[in-house]
Amino acid sequence: MDFYGLSKTYLRQKCAEIRKRMTKAVGQLSDRQLNWRPDEGDNSIANLIVHIEGNVRQRISAGIFGEPDIRDRESEFETSVYSDKARLLASIDYTFGLLDEALDKLTPEEWLRTMPVRDRETTVFEVLNQCANHFSEHLGQILYLAKHQLKENYVTTSIPRPKQADAE
Repeated sequence: MDFYGLSKTYLRQKCAEIRKRMTKAVGQLSDRQLNWRPDEGDNSIANLIVHIEGNVRQRISAGIFGEPDIRDRESEFETSVYSDKARLLASIDYTFGLLDEALDKLTPEEWLRTMPVRDRETTVFEVLNQCANHFSEHLGQILYLAKHQLKENYVTTSIPRPKQADAE
């Protein structure tokens, strides 16, 4: 397998795993819990999911595919952001669907095309890889917030702890 094929497979598998875990965590929480923030200046899970969608719209839809950039990054973190579980799950599906679409459509040559991101030229491959890293970073925050709220009722999204494995 060449670098393009290997990278495409890796990104698809990594993002599928992140999507599965994010969906599983969100599915355990109520609307109130999804919009809860530990402190006034902190983000809720809803903020994080809205932010991930905004990032992917900007980087993939606008940056790679040339659609208008309609992102308002600051609004993604406002305390007024409130979303119900159905909307957040739809956002996760939409966001990861955009990445899948990019992986399906882009040719090896297009992966090497450069585009401006934060005052520097970046390859499309770097943008896709950064999206996967960004998802992973925020998945960690989402899992932490879910565990913090659910405590012993939290069902792991990865390898069950011995106590959880015995209960299943």
